[in-house]
Amino acid sequence: MKKIDMDVNNRLAEDLNNEIKHFAMNYDEINLHGVCGQRYIGCGISQDVKINIDGVPGNDLGAYMAGPEIEIFSNAQDAIGNTMNKGRIIVHGSCGDTTGYAMRGGEIFIKDNVGYRVGIHMKEYLDMKPVIVIGSSAGDFLGEYMAGGIIILLGIGITKNENLTGKYMGTGMHGGVMYINGSIPKKNIGKEVKKVELTDEDKKILNKYIKQYKKYFNYTKEISLDNFSKYIAADKNPYHLLYTKN
Repeated sequence: MKKIDMDVNNRLAEDLNNEIKHFAMNYDEINLHGVCGQRYIGCGISQDVKINIDGVPGNDLGAYMAGPEIEIFSNAQDAIGNTMNKGRIIVHGSCGDTTGYAMRGGEIFIKDNVGYRVGIHMKEYLDMKPVIVIGSSAGDFLGEYMAGGIIILLGIGITKNENLTGKYMGTGMHGGVMYINGSIPKKNIGKEVKKVELTDEDKKILNKYIKQYKKYFNYTKEISLDNFSKYIAADKNPYHLLYTKN
């Protein structure tokens, strides 16, 4: 396996990413050290390359990417996985807002918390089904306008007095599914969402991604499926009454 180490320091994002794209065509693994807010790391890369990040990357990490696995050994900022097509992002910390914005494929695993509007406009096509797994809690508008894909919220470390999500969960949702380890108060759920029972197939999906989460973050405690809730769109076309008939 061909590897290369890069000391990022205060390099400009454009220069850094041009070099990363070049190395992605010639190396199997790229190790970035000293990352501090540089944006667009891994953007548009389609090669099957592993990118390890020491430091906190900036917005839009992995945007439009279609192949790499990016592992961040810290927190990440906003909009990681923006319109991502394929690959995997693993975050050993928390993420900001709009994680997985318009995500079309691939997987994102976050060890801890996420901000607002995570999974907004997620979608799927044929066998492309994006997945976001969140270890702890999420902010307002989780799964907003979600059209496809899977969001799993594990609720690790959340007490009975704390909220798993913020308000307006699933507002405008018209596809996909959210699995929540616990129950969300009705006042915090968008009117476009309904709660349904887990099926055996749902349990297989949960077991698969929980196993991956535990592996990536060396999490050894049991995560029972007994308290999981499933939320789907109540209507595949929730806004049809807003448009004039032809």
